[in-house]
Amino acid sequence: MNWITNYVRPRINSIFSRREVPENLWTKCGECGTMLFHRELADNLNVCTNCDHHMAITPRARFENLFDGGIFTEVEVPTPITDPLQFRDQKKYPERMKAAQKKTGEKEAMLVATGEMGRTPIVAACQDFSFMGGSMGMYVGNAIIAAAEKAVELKRPLILFSAAGGARMQEGILSLMQMPRTTVAVQMLKEANLPYIVVLTHPTTGGVTASYAMLGDVQISEPNALICFAGPRVIEQTIREKLPEGFQRAEYLLDHGMLDRVTKRTEMRDELITITRMLLGLSPAIKGDLPAPAPAAASEDKPEESLSEALGGAETNAK
Repeated sequence: MNWITNYVRPRINSIFSRREVPENLWTKCGECGTMLFHRELADNLNVCTNCDHHMAITPRARFENLFDGGIFTEVEVPTPITDPLQFRDQKKYPERMKAAQKKTGEKEAMLVATGEMGRTPIVAACQDFSFMGGSMGMYVGNAIIAAAEKAVELKRPLILFSAAGGARMQEGILSLMQMPRTTVAVQMLKEANLPYIVVLTHPTTGGVTASYAMLGDVQISEPNALICFAGPRVIEQTIREKLPEGFQRAEYLLDHGMLDRVTKRTEMRDELITITRMLLGLSPAIKGDLPAPAPAAASEDKPEESLSEALGGAETNAK
């Protein structure tokens, strides 16, 4: 050691050190392994640009693409009892709820909103699988009822995006009671002659599939979505047989008459606009407005005259 090392700190490392890069700039596709830039992925609605694998998307991001200009109004949903059964497993139920709310930034597992889609007024509801697996609890039941009542009140069609692992076990029988409640809500729409369109996303399973998710007038799904009541692993263990390739996936269900359409997320909005207007008996949607006619341009050779100057010139000529 000498006086240089004691009093003059090296700067080479600080000059050539790597800059800190945020970890969330890139996302790896779970299907093909391609690294996708976050802006490019968001612009493509969380669909892999290499293999078309449909990743999870939040309800707000979906609504921003669905509604005209990304403008929508949230529908207030009645808040149920927080912990009716005083349920506890590894954690208390309220603690799990707080963790899910902090993770997602949402109040619960379903978002309901009103707005226009291709200038067609609609009511939409969307489940968030990242919120406790999108499980169907009392709040989700209240949300679907609120969406149906708002649709009947405004005389608008209801479009529902499902994504759930089934009923919420922390609410026990109260969660299972949402199956008949939501079925009654769907019946309200049918009695009012209002379209009810369901878009099934990955995954839609359990009691959700056994109730409101399969009662639509039109059943649409995103590609390769898992749609079932009991999972394929449970079925294989029960019947002790190997299931067919792609069993319980969207394309398999389409081939066997359980679905009407399988549509890519990037094409979903146009598909829903066409179907909704068709069910309502409306004319085809307008893709865009023609620009307003531009005002007549003044002559470049002669500067524009005011009205008083023009009249003054006319009087001079008359004299």
